Amino acid sequence: MQFTGDEAEQIPLDLAARWTRNFREKHPDETKAHFFGRNIVQKILDQEGCMGIRLFYALDDDSQKQLVMVGADADANNQVDGVVAEFSAPCPDQCGKTDALNSDAFEVKK
Repeated sequence: MQFTGDEAEQIPLDLAARWTRNFREKHPDETKAHFFGRNIVQKILDQEGCMGIRLFYALDDDSQKQLVMVGADADANNQVDGVVAEFSAPCPDQCGKTDALNSDAFEVKK
């Protein structure tokens, strides 16, 4: 199988909210999300042959959840000789305003 750049698809907010709520319920004291700025994302996407981004679950040296971001080529190979990113902005503390993806304060359709 080769990557085309069309992998994944948009999902409705109610599904995304339900899934993020499921995670928050099972892991109430864990990091909810990571924010990567557009500049590092664009730097990865601009690499020759990059068809998209792969995110790896990771634990740092303090056992805190992290996401490691790397480009992937059409053959599904990680572009490890290029840009590899982390040190994203975690939520909490950098969550922005309360919404259906980061809070239980919103009604989620079932």
